Amino acid sequence: MLFPPFEPDRNESRRRRFRPIPVRMLVPNVITLLALCAGLTAIRLSVEERLDLALAAIVFAALLDAIDGRIARMIKGTSRFGAELDSLADFVNFGVAPGLILYFWQLKELKSVGWIAAIVFATCAGLRLARFNVAIEDPNRPAWAANYFVGMPAPAGAITVLLPIYLAFLGVPIPSVATFLYTLAIAIVMVSRLPVYSGKKIGTRVPREFVLPVFMLVVLFFALLISYPWPVLTLGTLAYLGALPFGWLSYRKLEEAAGTAADADAPMPPVETPGRTAAPPPRERGNGGRPARLN
Repeated sequence: MLFPPFEPDRNESRRRRFRPIPVRMLVPNVITLLALCAGLTAIRLSVEERLDLALAAIVFAALLDAIDGRIARMIKGTSRFGAELDSLADFVNFGVAPGLILYFWQLKELKSVGWIAAIVFATCAGLRLARFNVAIEDPNRPAWAANYFVGMPAPAGAITVLLPIYLAFLGVPIPSVATFLYTLAIAIVMVSRLPVYSGKKIGTRVPREFVLPVFMLVVLFFALLISYPWPVLTLGTLAYLGALPFGWLSYRKLEEAAGTAADADAPMPPVETPGRTAAPPPRERGNGGRPARLN
């Protein structure tokens, strides 16, 4: 029996079986998707003017973003797909969502000018993430520079840019113009070349005698964050902003030390012996032992 000309081949009709994916590869991506859901929910809550819950969703997304990469490296579940998904989720959670929250909260009073500030912040967050992805693949980057971000990271920028709302919940009046200028300032710091300490190279092992104190500090932090969210977020943001110059100074010291070490390893030029003159360079001879003419 002949097959019609448009009927697919029997071999092509068979579906290719894909290799099963280990569960350890899925866990970090699930955490990233949960963070993305939190960021999208924060946008909805800001539209409904439930700012306290919107800010809680952003903080929750930042906490999930802080652990998904560490968990992926811990269980050896890193993948190119996970890295791209994390970048896209970070753009929504820490670029789009904070800009819209600020706009629906106060920047809308400035109309188009306020909308420009929200757009600039989201755009700078996207540029910051794109530069971070490119810098990871830079083979010429020194090993000590891996402990520093170039510019303020997107999660920290999202938590920091919401400082006017924290102060408003504490009863501090914030003019809309001040919020506009502050949003632009944080956006500029995100895309700047300012080195910011990352803390990613801190040891992954905790001494046995410090295990219980670390547990107590973590529990105390979350208890304070839940009980007194606005003072904790305000003090944490101010402390982070105040620590930025110290990160720059630390980076400069390491950079100067690396430059000094490179100069010390460079080959030394030949030293002439006192009382002797260096031998003149040999001259090119032409026919008959005469110097060749210069063209």
